[in-house]
Amino acid sequence: MTDDKTPSSQKTSTRERVLDAAERLLVRGNATFSMRDLATEAKLSFATPFNQFGNKGAIMLALSARRIDLMQERLDQAPRLATAVARVLAAVDVAVSVMLEAPAVNRIVMGAIGAPSEEPGNVSSQSRALWAEALQDCDGLADATRELALATLPDQLAVAFRGVLSFWTAGEYDDQALRRRARTAAAAILLGFVGADERMELLATLAE
Repeated sequence: MTDDKTPSSQKTSTRERVLDAAERLLVRGNATFSMRDLATEAKLSFATPFNQFGNKGAIMLALSARRIDLMQERLDQAPRLATAVARVLAAVDVAVSVMLEAPAVNRIVMGAIGAPSEEPGNVSSQSRALWAEALQDCDGLADATRELALATLPDQLAVAFRGVLSFWTAGEYDDQALRRRARTAAAAILLGFVGADERMELLATLAE
């Protein structure tokens, strides 16, 4: 039976086997693995990774999506904090912790998804969804700019975090600096949308 006739539940399992194999190869330092290497590692036919993903670039995008899914899962499991500022900073901490669990592998993934691709992924929309979840209804932000915050902050926070990760991927920020840099980037974006009390908190974060 060919892959495109396989039931969807089995297809999902096969996709996960391919991604798990790619993770193992990256952990072993094989960043330049071929699709043949991948099929062998996954114990699948040579054609299966192509049938499931099309190319290696799509596999790396899927690995990035895994990271964002894990961030979302951990954010959902965390205690609900009272304000949007507190939740965004907590989300930064969650996201950074995920990236630092396997920094060498995650730098490879980030570097790969930053390269030109024939098929664009949906990393941007996934990342926006993560920050929108952290912001929720923007409670604690200034009423006068809440509508603008809801419309713009998820995208701006996604862009800021991706920018920090790009410098980390390039080695310009070390692992110890990643959390601080990410928190200050988020704080700078939030600063224009808060009242006096939250402003003092964010200024303190910027001064760290």
